Amino acid sequence: MYPLLKQLLEYDSPNLGMLILDVKGNFYKQVLEYAKLYNRLSDIIVIELNSNVRYNPLDKPNLNASVLANRLKTILELFSPNNSESYWLDKAQEILTECIKLCRLYNNGYVTFTEIHNLINNENYYKSKINDLRLLFQSGKMSIKDIFNLYSSLNFFESEFKNLDPRTSSILKSEITRITGTFISDYDISKVFSPEKKDINFNSFKDVINKGKIVVLNMNIAEYKNLSKIIATYLKLDFQSEILSQLSNNAKINPTIFMCDEYHEYANTSDADFFAQSRESKCISIVATQSYSSLLNSLKDEASVKVIIQNLVNKLWLRTDDIFTIESAQKQIGREDKTKVSKNISENASETNYNYFTNSLKSKKSNLSESISTHIQTDFIYDTNFFTQNLTIFSCLAFISDGNKIHPPCKINLIPYFKVPEIETKNKSNLKIV
Repeated sequence: MYPLLKQLLEYDSPNLGMLILDVKGNFYKQVLEYAKLYNRLSDIIVIELNSNVRYNPLDKPNLNASVLANRLKTILELFSPNNSESYWLDKAQEILTECIKLCRLYNNGYVTFTEIHNLINNENYYKSKINDLRLLFQSGKMSIKDIFNLYSSLNFFESEFKNLDPRTSSILKSEITRITGTFISDYDISKVFSPEKKDINFNSFKDVINKGKIVVLNMNIAEYKNLSKIIATYLKLDFQSEILSQLSNNAKINPTIFMCDEYHEYANTSDADFFAQSRESKCISIVATQSYSSLLNSLKDEASVKVIIQNLVNKLWLRTDDIFTIESAQKQIGREDKTKVSKNISENASETNYNYFTNSLKSKKSNLSESISTHIQTDFIYDTNFFTQNLTIFSCLAFISDGNKIHPPCKINLIPYFKVPEIETKNKSNLKIV
């Protein structure tokens, strides 16, 4: 990933916007190093708990409340990959939709995780906000649209939500709190991702795309597992929707880059749709994962995994023992006719006696015959042993395109990024002046 990142930052384009998701918490250091090398430090926006960036994923006034709630549902699916009962997630999305509508009414259109958490879990807080909305309604300052949203939200909470079975209500609150609880239990998290409206300094990816900014999420998933997935998913969805909106708005399409190592940690089913549609929007996606099984384990949907894989045109397969990965690679690369040779050696004897002393047969006047046969058999170009044994460290099977045609798959040797300087030095030392 590092050499690809270096080439992209070296590329002379003032409008090359990028989103980089750092799963381990060390990739961003290399981003800063290369950015400094190519004078692009001013374009870097690092989103982390220790930065001065203030980003509220829920501050999307132009998005419909149901769309915003659906993004939260997507995150809940990441937390509950084995949840086969869709009722809980669908119902949680419905509750979140109504909460967002209420919050926008009493909070001047501004929504935070803290507000949603309080509306769901604090009955007194909910009643106080409803009272504020009653006074606002009586003042005659609400538009017809606001009155409609207020009526639909009140009807949902008073007629449906409060009449739920206590056990059902508790489960739904627990599902929603899995997201919101992260943002109210830690001061630093709340300060960065649930700030006051006036403190927000990163709103959307519009400037990132138009001005060639580079957004890097630096959040070690081992240390901040839930928070890392929530913010990464929101950043990814914001980035994807902004890219695809260029097509419908007839706007100038600027090239963009999406990079993610350990991609299976942040993958979701919406990526399949994005990868299928993002080519026209000139978005280059560069992702790395341990195996296809890792993706399947995260998504729990083999169809989505296949869509993601087939939309990533250029592929580099390193040594692997994962059968699902090997079989998928073999099928994509295809088969070829291979010549199979078989040999058979037989012995015939006219006189054969049994030796009781040695307990063996002794033949006389024997002759040997050998037969060799060949036949053509269609088989995978690369067998399983190639992936498990023939591929060594710093080598891979490449299946790549130059933009016009797909090159035949071949084994290539990779140069580690930490060996590039010594190779360049060696090449320079071998130069001769003629």
